[in-house]
Amino acid sequence: MQNSLRLLAAIVLLAAVGIWAATGASRGWTKTSVPKKTLDEVTGIEGVTYEKKFVPGLDFLAAAVFGAGILAATSLLVRDKKTGKQPSTPVESIHP
Repeated sequence: MQNSLRLLAAIVLLAAVGIWAATGASRGWTKTSVPKKTLDEVTGIEGVTYEKKFVPGLDFLAAAVFGAGILAATSLLVRDKKTGKQPSTPVESIHP
């Protein structure tokens, strides 16, 4: 259980960093729309329109790091089940 939580934490962290880097590694806040310059064909005036696009920012990355940290911390609190195996060498008593 401990190892699977740690592995899940690592996967969450690496996936978030990968998604963040693949979508442009924005160092600002997360955006759901981005400005796009357009040119009016008739008048030749430039304008700005907004295009719907998800661009994760540092807050996305921070939330993923926080979530991975929670998973890793939880792995430290969870105990593995005892298998019931006896030690291979018997413990001898000091006093007979």
